[in-house]
Amino acid sequence: MKKLVASILSLAVVAGLGMGVAAYAEEAAAPAAEGEHAEGGTPHYPIHHPKNVDWSFAGPFGHYDKGQLQRGLKVYTEVCSACHSMSLVSFRTLEGLGYSEAQVKTFAANYEVQDGPNGDGEMFTRKAVASDHFPSPYANHEAAAAANNGAAPPDMSLLAKARGVTRGFPQFVFDIFTQYQEGGPDYIYSLLTGYQDAPAGHEVAAGTHYNPYFASAAALAMAPPISDGQVTYDDGAPQTLDQYAKDVSAFLMWAAEPHLEERKRTGFMVMVFLVIFTGLIYLTKKSVYANKEH
Repeated sequence: MKKLVASILSLAVVAGLGMGVAAYAEEAAAPAAEGEHAEGGTPHYPIHHPKNVDWSFAGPFGHYDKGQLQRGLKVYTEVCSACHSMSLVSFRTLEGLGYSEAQVKTFAANYEVQDGPNGDGEMFTRKAVASDHFPSPYANHEAAAAANNGAAPPDMSLLAKARGVTRGFPQFVFDIFTQYQEGGPDYIYSLLTGYQDAPAGHEVAAGTHYNPYFASAAALAMAPPISDGQVTYDDGAPQTLDQYAKDVSAFLMWAAEPHLEERKRTGFMVMVFLVIFTGLIYLTKKSVYANKEH
């Protein structure tokens, strides 16, 4: 048992030291990457690694901040939904944000969805109900692409799980110990707050906007979607780009993984069970072989 505890403590110390080394290496690599781009070397995207944000749902005991999620929903509906669909999320799941059934029905009624066919074999539109999903702002994928210079805006249902930037060695090893799973929200937040003027000597294609946090290139077609004071909050939270980006990123994490809190609680109980079970196995083994000659 003492050897087991010692091994666990050793791993923890190694993980802590390794995280420090990885952080230093990441900081040292950033200027090198910038120099590589500036000197015309092989480009590597994103140019900057996503910023690490302190999320309430991070870590083994993380939980969602419902106030933040409600603000994020407001940002999505007033800004993001003009271009991005969220077709895998139904209105009734919004009860998980603290809304009542009546409030969800009222919210859903603000949208229209296509239904049918009716008795005449024709499709028709009606007000959405709680069981419907968030409708797309475009009739189809082709229409979305045509309205956005040939690039259809991605669906946001699973965006927070699909857009995480892979962390290189050795950082991803230590993520096992820290249980880092917030790469998607970190990336979305960094992208929304990362628009800036292109550095001197860097050409940006017409119709694109420089953003060193974009994972596919140095610039993207989407213009800065939100700015300070664009969305009005009712709870007194700061109405700034930084706060908007944090709130909508947290909301998109919830949309992609609404049962995160239950999963973490279950995982914690499983770990407690395994620790107790391991102790019982050890005591049983010690009792069985106590009178045996070795």
